[in-house]
Amino acid sequence: MNTEAILADNLLPLIIYFVAVLAITGVMLGGAYLLGQRHHAKAADEPFESGIVPAGDVHIRFSVPFYLLAIFFVIFDMETVFLFAWSIALNESGWPGFIEALIFITVLIAALIYLWAIGALEWSTRRQRISQSKFRI
Repeated sequence: MNTEAILADNLLPLIIYFVAVLAITGVMLGGAYLLGQRHHAKAADEPFESGIVPAGDVHIRFSVPFYLLAIFFVIFDMETVFLFAWSIALNESGWPGFIEALIFITVLIAALIYLWAIGALEWSTRRQRISQSKFRI
């Protein structure tokens, strides 16, 4: 057999699979378009289409420290997940794994000290800290 026939025999299942995926996708999108609901109620245009008319302003302003606290929580929470996985595999990892975890914890502590040093953990702004320091003198 020539190489073109072998190549066509090898590609035929891939081509069939590709066409089947396109057909199934088209059927699902077409069915959703034809069978989907078409409603234009007033409450349906509200956020989340819950049907409940919101009371008050939906744009609530939070202070920046709340966002910083949330970001730090996510970062240190993910690091806790890594350390938990390391603790499960402690017997298999041995001393090299322990040294790697020690380096990891050292980097975490260095990052926390850096955040503390630059004032990222402070709840007050720089302007508030300056004005408070003026009143203390």
